[in-house]
Amino acid sequence: MNGQPERPARIAAAFRSRFGAEPLVWCRAPGRVDLMGSHTDYNLGCVLTLPIDRDTWIAARPRPDRIVQAHSLNLDADTRFDLDALARAPGRAWCNYLRGVASVLRADGQSLCGFDAVLHSTVPLGGGLSSSAALECATATVFETLGGWSLDPVRKARLCQQAENEFVGVNCGILDQYTACAGRAGCALLLDCRDLSAQPVQLARGLQVVIGDTRSKRELAGSEYGQRRAHCEAGARQFGVKALREVSLDRFRQHESALPADVAKRCRFILEEDERVLRMAEALTRGDTEAIGRLCTASFDGARRLYEITTPAMHAMRDAMLQAPGVLGARQAGAGFGGCLVAFVDPGAVDAFTAAVRRGYQDRTGTVPELYPVHAVAGAGRVDGAMLGSGWSSRPSVEAGPGGGDGLPCQTAT
Repeated sequence: MNGQPERPARIAAAFRSRFGAEPLVWCRAPGRVDLMGSHTDYNLGCVLTLPIDRDTWIAARPRPDRIVQAHSLNLDADTRFDLDALARAPGRAWCNYLRGVASVLRADGQSLCGFDAVLHSTVPLGGGLSSSAALECATATVFETLGGWSLDPVRKARLCQQAENEFVGVNCGILDQYTACAGRAGCALLLDCRDLSAQPVQLARGLQVVIGDTRSKRELAGSEYGQRRAHCEAGARQFGVKALREVSLDRFRQHESALPADVAKRCRFILEEDERVLRMAEALTRGDTEAIGRLCTASFDGARRLYEITTPAMHAMRDAMLQAPGVLGARQAGAGFGGCLVAFVDPGAVDAFTAAVRRGYQDRTGTVPELYPVHAVAGAGRVDGAMLGSGWSSRPSVEAGPGGGDGLPCQTAT
């Protein structure tokens, strides 16, 4: 269901089947891939991030009450909850992302409307491309649109991060939500996680980003992700600073031997990775393919030896990528522990590259991977008429741009 106009037609058909009416609001938020900067975000460092054209869509219709009913096409699952009784569902239920966003928005003083919704995502679930943040930010955009108010993208990102930290229970940094809310079409973002400022980075011609999904799923809640973060926090305390961002690599080297072995390894990776982010931004702008390959190799090697977030499936994917035609470099994407890798490829060799990686990875693992080129897209907003296709673009509820300002009040529901 990735293509147009099949995707909106199928979402609308599912909506009619469940709710007996047409959706009036369509909202979306993208996934993201980090081009460099694994785990630097919660250490208040820099990340080079790309909002991708794999996204989450929500088709919704306001209700006259305080109930949210939603159906996920990906999971074939339903949820129903009361905006005035936002309890957390047991376990790792997907509906907690919706409930969490509603909870933090309500606490922030925003006026919330109930709605019926059908959700669909082309972001691989559990693949390290921020499917959860895309869902959170799309949900917040629905509440904006229906409520007739608007949040600054950075404020929205902070609230969605809060929902994942405090309600869902994953102690993630700001990277995923920031990219999903503040992404810019056609550009990567060089995000400084200390002050949440970002600079657009235009990739030079001759570079195509391709994502390879190992189809080896990972779970962050209750995993070693929390342990890695704890190691970094312990290192920061040893240096008397708030976050590792405040420690220079030279200072770290002078005191490295005094740190516990695991803490020292984690800190070294973060500090070296943070420097690689800035060098990669320059290399991508210049189209310096030699530097791109060198930086990808150093990042993956550090992820393997120092941060210990790679898996056999990730190694198999990277080996297949590096042996495929047209590759310039390949490294881990997201938090690791499975999921996806990202490669930089000569645009003229994309088809040959993906075919070779598919064969190579399957030969190594017995699993058929998913591979897809991606492009930079805008952050969370309404799905515009062009995306919905013929027959939808005249509807005023699907105008392009962020939600808010001309929202549909709850009492218009029938």
